[in-house]
Amino acid sequence: MAKIIGIIVVIASVLGGFMLSGGQFMALVHPFEVLIIGGAALGGFLQANPGSAFMAVLKKSLSMFSSRFTHAYYLQVLQLIYEILNKSRREGMMAIEADVEDPSASPIFSKYPGILKDQRMTAYICDYLRIMSSGNMAPHELEGLFDMELTSLKEDIDHPAHAVAKVADGLPAMGIVAAVLGIVITMSILAEADNAEIGQKVGTALVGTFLGILASYGFFGPLASALEHDAKEELNVYEAIKAALVASASGMPPSLAVEFGRKVLYPAHRPSFTELEQAMRGS
Repeated sequence: MAKIIGIIVVIASVLGGFMLSGGQFMALVHPFEVLIIGGAALGGFLQANPGSAFMAVLKKSLSMFSSRFTHAYYLQVLQLIYEILNKSRREGMMAIEADVEDPSASPIFSKYPGILKDQRMTAYICDYLRIMSSGNMAPHELEGLFDMELTSLKEDIDHPAHAVAKVADGLPAMGIVAAVLGIVITMSILAEADNAEIGQKVGTALVGTFLGILASYGFFGPLASALEHDAKEELNVYEAIKAALVASASGMPPSLAVEFGRKVLYPAHRPSFTELEQAMRGS
């Protein structure tokens, strides 16, 4: 909601200030300028990123309007880890084999659809539970494996933010390209055009610069920052899962292992000790 309000504030402030100072809205409406800037930015994006990146970045950008990393989500992750560890402690690691092999059919995973629909996170949890069930890996070796995977995960999770940031950096230059082309058109009609037409053409060229700068600093720059923040929160959840599973592999009881995970979470939405304890009792 805050992001939608931010977009409205940017648009209202810029257009409101322009029109209140005597400007005409239609003076800013130039579809061909938008085509030049938007098309050049999209073309640059497609050149700079893998083919699959466009849809991934688009889906990630649209999801920014409703963040899933909330207090309730963090609590669900910890509850899931507690339940699966508690079952393995009571019935043995082999008892969770069916849950790990087919999470969608697991009574435990099915209680948390918000986590289950995240295939990457579900696979992350299940892969390490499989490793732990083998019983042949020391806790420090497990932690080392976690660290190596988290390094590669970070690169993948950070990519949308970096890709959008590159677009934001290039948009002012694309606006200048549109403005230069507008000036070229203006220069080509100097001989037969009157002052009014020349002024209109120059104004159209300047709109290109305006649109490029506004899109960069008013929309795409903030979007890149939001994606970066979202990536940090997502990686933080993976780190919390790591902390809980490594603690369990070290011999900690499930209730204490998830407390290790809770402590890793960012304080903004971290459940309290009492909330987690009540959630575990409810489980």
